[in-house]
Amino acid sequence: MIRTGFAALALAGLTLPAGAMADTPPPPNAQPLSRIIATVEGSAQNLAYIEDVSWDDDGYWEVEYRTTEGREVEIRVDPVTGQNR
Repeated sequence: MIRTGFAALALAGLTLPAGAMADTPPPPNAQPLSRIIATVEGSAQNLAYIEDVSWDDDGYWEVEYRTTEGREVEIRVDPVTGQNR
């Protein structure tokens, strides 16, 4: 019974329209995400790896990465300029 309930919940989550996941998409003049990532990789000090990238409905990319020392860093990146907020 529990397995069936979990499967139903997972299926319901997969059938939501894309608009239900993010209310506000990046603006039309936003840089491609690949360029945003390249900018972060080029400017972050002691970057070991990028852990997560997500779009925030407040209008910025949220990028989480780890440094070579193991510290977790979270930055907000403007989608148009590619600069940290």
